[in-house]
Amino acid sequence: MTQHMKRALVTGGAKGIGRGLVERLAQEGWEVAAMDRDAGALQGLPQGARAIEGDVSDEASVRAAIAATGWDGLDLLVNNAGLASPEAGPIEDLALADWQKWIGTNLTGAFLMTKHCVPLLRARRGAIVNITSSRAHQSEPQTEPYAAAKGGLTALTHALAISLGPEIRVNAIAPGWIVTTGWDELREIDHAQHPAGRAGRPEDVAEAVLWLAGAGFMTGESILLDGGMTRKMIYAE
Repeated sequence: MTQHMKRALVTGGAKGIGRGLVERLAQEGWEVAAMDRDAGALQGLPQGARAIEGDVSDEASVRAAIAATGWDGLDLLVNNAGLASPEAGPIEDLALADWQKWIGTNLTGAFLMTKHCVPLLRARRGAIVNITSSRAHQSEPQTEPYAAAKGGLTALTHALAISLGPEIRVNAIAPGWIVTTGWDELREIDHAQHPAGRAGRPEDVAEAVLWLAGAGFMTGESILLDGGMTRKMIYAE
């Protein structure tokens, strides 16, 4: 029996956490499609990875991007694409169009990708990993659309797990402070506030994604990956 090469589709794969995921999966021998609306940033992907231009918030674009893979099966879908900045300004000044932009990319995008990848995932009894955020569980001021989108994605995760199981497992990772650039610019206090002793790196998220891709008894869960930061009580001194 010939064993097929594992296939993964990573949205938002051009930069940051997504780029780290693409590089690690390719390193582990996966065939990877890195999907991003920024075609220019998809240059220089590692061997085993290919660029797919597409906008997760647009259904026609999603259909075209998935068709462009030419795949008849999928082992892993990582819904990582999203607007990275959480700051939206005062709620009374927030335009509906801006609210919809956050929701459209960070939440609706995962819905559309999942909807159109389900047949491919079923063909290989694959897995979905949604990248949410610790901001689904705690907030800073003026981050309502980002928090709402990530909270919605957390709920979508367990809803999909129930609907799609047992053929497809669905889990989420909620990263905390993941440093994608400027690691050497961090202060000692930036690391020390994490019980793990440091801020996070894209490699930390990649490790968790790889584990969830093969964790056959794990579904419907959201893993907080924040170095313990949300578990630490903070009192004014």
